[in-house]
Amino acid sequence: MSYVLEFFLGYSLPRISNFHNGCTKYQDLQQIRLRLSYGKCSVVQKCKKIRFLRQGLNLELADHADLHSFREEAEACDGRDSDILPHVQTLRNFPEEELIGKVVMVRLDLTILLREHKKRQSPAACIISTIKYLHKAGAKLILISNWSVRADLQLLKLEYVAEFLSSELEQKVIPVEFGSGFEQSLMEDRHKSDILLLENLSHFKQEQANSSEFARRLSSGVDIFVNDAFFQSHKILASNVGITGFCYASIAGFHFDERMSQLKKIIEMNKRPYFAIVGGNLSGKAAALLFLSSRCDGLVFVGDAAFQIMHAFGLPVPMELVEQELLEAAHVLVEAAKARGVQIILPKDFWCLDDYYPSQMKIFPANHIMDGWKPVDVGPNTLEEMISVLSRCKKILWIGAVKFSSSHQESAGASNLAAMLYNLSQKNCDLIVVGKQACETIVGKSSHVTADMIENASIVWEFLKGRKLHGLLALDRAYPFELNWDALYANTTLPLVVDVGSGNGLFLTRMAKMRKDWNFLGLERNEKLVRRCLDHVSQSGMTNGYFIATNATSTFRSIVSSYPGDLVLVSIQCPNPDFNKTEHRWRMVQRSLVEAIADLVAPDGKVFLQSDVKEVAVRMKKEFMKYGKGKLTVMHDLEDITSHQDGWLNENPFGIRSDWEQHVIECGAPMYRLLLLKSSPSG
Repeated sequence: MSYVLEFFLGYSLPRISNFHNGCTKYQDLQQIRLRLSYGKCSVVQKCKKIRFLRQGLNLELADHADLHSFREEAEACDGRDSDILPHVQTLRNFPEEELIGKVVMVRLDLTILLREHKKRQSPAACIISTIKYLHKAGAKLILISNWSVRADLQLLKLEYVAEFLSSELEQKVIPVEFGSGFEQSLMEDRHKSDILLLENLSHFKQEQANSSEFARRLSSGVDIFVNDAFFQSHKILASNVGITGFCYASIAGFHFDERMSQLKKIIEMNKRPYFAIVGGNLSGKAAALLFLSSRCDGLVFVGDAAFQIMHAFGLPVPMELVEQELLEAAHVLVEAAKARGVQIILPKDFWCLDDYYPSQMKIFPANHIMDGWKPVDVGPNTLEEMISVLSRCKKILWIGAVKFSSSHQESAGASNLAAMLYNLSQKNCDLIVVGKQACETIVGKSSHVTADMIENASIVWEFLKGRKLHGLLALDRAYPFELNWDALYANTTLPLVVDVGSGNGLFLTRMAKMRKDWNFLGLERNEKLVRRCLDHVSQSGMTNGYFIATNATSTFRSIVSSYPGDLVLVSIQCPNPDFNKTEHRWRMVQRSLVEAIADLVAPDGKVFLQSDVKEVAVRMKKEFMKYGKGKLTVMHDLEDITSHQDGWLNENPFGIRSDWEQHVIECGAPMYRLLLLKSSPSG
């Protein structure tokens, strides 16, 4: 095996069989196989052992690789998800033809629909468009949600909500109760064109507990899950997290996608100066404001939080307006802003109310509020400075109400601020408004405001704090970049070979050296290995090979579908088995990946599958036969079919072995190989 390492790394290494006494370890696996047949060793133990060896093998190779600096292009195109907002699969980019005849479960936020359905530009309109699109595409729909509407008990009834949706969608919606016959009811109704609405999920404690069994029953017979309840994303529920483990595709609906885009705009620094107007108090928001200070050029405080910040600056503030437990957080925020050069704008004066004579109001300087008077609104000098500063901005975030705890109504300051922001939004200034009161105030100035408005402030604060949006993280990933194939390969008209789970790249680089008439692409989740592969591509001057760090299970279609030439071969070799979690078993070879490969491989193209674990090989074969849409057939080794009576190929058909395959063969263990052929249209 050393000659393979020399080819890849450029210098000699110890034989791979010496890796942790490699053959001895593999003989241990042989003993495990024997014990397994006698019931003395569990499948879980066996697969953990295999994973340990494979991970060690890859790390051994990686540790011996030259630690060169990598190209900026590799950093930009390595397929990594954003640490803040991951790139997920969306309905907008999902193949419409894949929806025909599929059972699709849509997670909605019916509270929004019931409350705002009359507003044309409201989130309700976007949610309705998701349902209509899916139904028109030929999907069989099941709608799920929890809902609550204050002061109208009629809206809580399942039958009424079904009638309401029928009217909005102009399509019959049938109410379904989640009882003992639920699964049978779904099976009977799934072939009808009607849309099903499941009863209110808030009635079930298993929903809040993210019960796996509840999620399994909920998703009974479901193919695709569409999440369109973005404002529930910070919660861990059976209907937005648990359910994704039982559907072969989990994607974002139109409303969800739109809200994600709005969150991205908050953290983007594409326009400067960028200022944030912060209302409300500081409690529970310190981490969020610290994050904003790393994104914005300035922070403008117009609520109770202003008193904490003023105190942190050493300005005189009546102590009854200062929350002692927030002093440290205020100091940390001020120091962080100073270190980064972020401008902080604080009120210069306030309108104050007399405690004893509530009808009396008076303007006081911010540093000289008399006893017995409480601030209820920002003063004219404060507004004048705010207008002067903000008028120079190219981007503004307004989050939180312009009011103080002692004020019981919308302030004149909020109205004046809204008027100023409306004018700026008409003059090439990007405006983002967050919070119910702030949105209502800005809309009160005009029904044609050019702004991104998010009424639900809680999820935005959670996001800015760095909290995980579990409903978002549960969705399938998408590749975040648009690939420039001409920059990756010298000739993009050549046929393409894709190795899914390419590991340290030895198989692919040897193939690329042997077949100059093909282009080769490795898809691998381990970023460390991919970077080393990209470094080798750069150092060797290879023009027909490239590697991307990504989860091919969910991104294969979005990456490969844009390649200009034909996809002639896909290989999946020795995926790490995982028996630990039923809902995550065989995560690499899932229906979404199989269908994408079956669709994208050119006629007469091939799929190569192999594993040294027979259970894994059998499972891969079953998945491709089940979800290959009848497009793939097994090719047999006609010259030596007797070596494996159950149809496995005796030899690697390409004559080039992967590192793990070589290791297994050297230790005398069997490999289970299969070659699939895609039928031509005429066939």
